[in-house]
Amino acid sequence: MKLQGQYSFPADREQVWKLMLDPESLKQCVPGCESLEATDTDQYQVTLKVGVAAIRGTYKGKIAIVDKVEPSSYRLRVEGSGGPGFVRGEASINLEEDGGETKVSVDADGNVGGTVAGVGQRMLGGVAKMLMDQFFNCLKSRVPARA
Repeated sequence: MKLQGQYSFPADREQVWKLMLDPESLKQCVPGCESLEATDTDQYQVTLKVGVAAIRGTYKGKIAIVDKVEPSSYRLRVEGSGGPGFVRGEASINLEEDGGETKVSVDADGNVGGTVAGVGQRMLGGVAKMLMDQFFNCLKSRVPARA
């Protein structure tokens, strides 16, 4: 499953970079996040409660931030499993200055298996895009107001 998105933040690139890698911001903004605990530098154990259609469940997994090129790009690796199935994915995140704003581009690829995969790839893609939009809109709301 391929997923892409582009988001504009009213802040400079360094500020957005710090926000996107801040564990507290991640915990607050990842949809369904119940816990996020650091296990190493840029590595986290996570518990998420999410659902697709009537299939809801709790997933336990790992998030790793790799290949960082501060403050312009990194790759995010995610894997998790729970009663309804499993999810594995990787996203390339790129930050570009654009005037007084920062454009964040996301290019992701993921695999889903188990019962949750039975709801159909078209629905999963829509749900994944909705969750990604929620995440980035939440992060954008955490950008301090400009003076």
